Amino acid sequence: MKDIMRIKCLISTEMESILNQQIRKEAQSSSIYLAMASWCDRNGFDGSSVYFFKQADEERQHQLKFFKYVLDMGATAISPDVSGIKIEYNSFREVFEDALDQEISVTQSIKNIASLCHKEQDYVTMEFLNWFLKEQREEEYKARRALELFEVIGEEGAGRWQIDKHVGDIKYDSEA
Repeated sequence: MKDIMRIKCLISTEMESILNQQIRKEAQSSSIYLAMASWCDRNGFDGSSVYFFKQADEERQHQLKFFKYVLDMGATAISPDVSGIKIEYNSFREVFEDALDQEISVTQSIKNIASLCHKEQDYVTMEFLNWFLKEQREEEYKARRALELFEVIGEEGAGRWQIDKHVGDIKYDSEA
């Protein structure tokens, strides 16, 4: 029966595998952002905690989009096991440095899927990925801007409080 299902599958075995890896990466991102939200909350950075809760929710939604797409293509979507999430940070700034690194990693992973799409001439999956490529442009922009607050405002005195207060105000204007 499995062979019959594979014939009806609209994506290659390699594409199914790399998309399931992305599902795991999105789930991991969500968990990382939850850990960041928790750290910020424990350390009195309420604005940043709210910001990271929102990021965690967005990553979970991305995970579900990939999951549903794999299923829609007749392939098997795998619910990932996520472990080994960092829960302690040495500084407020380190949280945001790690967040930017995480977004860059997700962007690279999606670019790898796009590369496979081109190799396989899988235009349907490429069209699906276009939304994520645009989304990653926004996510990296927001992560960079958040980190830039540390340079612009500084951490001395009320600096960290100001950063925490303004991080949720960062917006991305795709028309700019």
